[in-house]
Amino acid sequence: MSMSMWKNNRWAISAGTLLLILWEILARIIQVEHILPGPVSILRCLWDLRNTLLIQQMPATLAAVMAGFLLSVLIGILCAILMDRSPVLEAVIYPLIILTQTIPVMCITPLFVLWFGYTMGARILAIILGTFFTIAVNTYDGLRLSSREMLELMDTYGGNGWQIFREIKLPTALPNLMTSLKITFPWAVVGAAVAEWLGATRGLGYYSKLMVTRMNGPAVYASVLVLTMIAMAGIALIKWIDRHYIVWRNEI
Repeated sequence: MSMSMWKNNRWAISAGTLLLILWEILARIIQVEHILPGPVSILRCLWDLRNTLLIQQMPATLAAVMAGFLLSVLIGILCAILMDRSPVLEAVIYPLIILTQTIPVMCITPLFVLWFGYTMGARILAIILGTFFTIAVNTYDGLRLSSREMLELMDTYGGNGWQIFREIKLPTALPNLMTSLKITFPWAVVGAAVAEWLGATRGLGYYSKLMVTRMNGPAVYASVLVLTMIAMAGIALIKWIDRHYIVWRNEI
């Protein structure tokens, strides 16, 4: 770890280390491993189950997360563009996407399993339902942040709709889009795990449920730890793209 990274995150790292130490002490005092295993026990279990978790179970979860998240991004961006292009479409689409957020994912996912069986489709739908709203609304707000003076100037010089969108609206909306991606990627991981918990034959969510039935606390926590690492890796990648390619964020 570089010195600058340590300085920027020293308080978070220190607090996290202290919490882990207290957790380990409490686990050793209670000594009920199937309910509260300590961090050392969880890491030992993760190492012992590395082939099962990382090679057998993680690819199914990762495939669902990536497919569902990418489709959610496409749907969210499309809804944002349509709402920005037409007030009529905004009046139609906006209430509908808000309506989707009144449906708890935990309640609707079993229906997806009934419709599609224990397939990838049910998990992808659960992920889309839980993530596309934030992407659509944030991107739409970003499109509306475009400078009116710039839009009028572009129109004066004869710019068509595509040129105005490409040169002004899209660059203005990208920071909002990247923010929504950082917010929703962990939700995609959670959505995939919940869908696997409710109906799947493979995946980290399915495996954690299986370990719950076997009262294997360290294995449950190890599965959750891998899910956490997937979410953190995804956020880190999005932040890297944001930092290196959305260089005009501060100007906006």
